[in-house]
Parts: sequence; C-alpha cells; structure tokens
Amino acid sequence: MYVYAARRDAQAFEPAVVRPLHPRPRQTQPSLREEHARMLTIAAARRLRATERASASRIEDADYWKEVAPFAVARAVVLRAQPGFARLP
Repeated sequence: MYVYAARRDAQAFEPAVVRPLHPRPRQTQPSLREEHARMLTIAAARRLRATERASASRIEDADYWKEVAPFAVARAVVLRAQPGFARLP
C-alpha cells in the first residue's frame, strides 16, 4: 500500500511522490519446521474439503480431495527426515 503525497514546494503539474506506508518485509527462506507445519495444514484442509464435498453430494470432488491429501503428508514426512529439521526438546 502506498501513500501519494505531494511535496509542499511542488507545482500543480508535477506528479506526486510515492512513499510506502510500511517497509517491505524481507523475503526469507522458511525453516523446515515451518514448511512441515504448512504441509500438515494443507493436508488437513484437503481432508476437510473432502468431507464438505461429500456432504454436498459432490462425490467426484470428494474423491479427488481424499486422494490428494496423503501427498501433502508424504511431503511433510520427507521434510521431517531431513538432517536440518530442528527437534523439539
């Protein structure tokens, strides 16, 4: 989000100066633990979506979401097996 602020000494025909309201956050690589938690959240959302579709009598959609949920869990397992994964005390 940007704020358009005109300079006090600027004339009417000069464009406004664009300043960001907040500094942009630095893009950092997520930790293995964060990525693991994100994969488990995705798997849970897919399972929930499968039950919602089944209750709405959309069996084809429910079957799809039921089939793809284990893939996110499998990716989470692979992340957990990596040597850089921090163990909880």
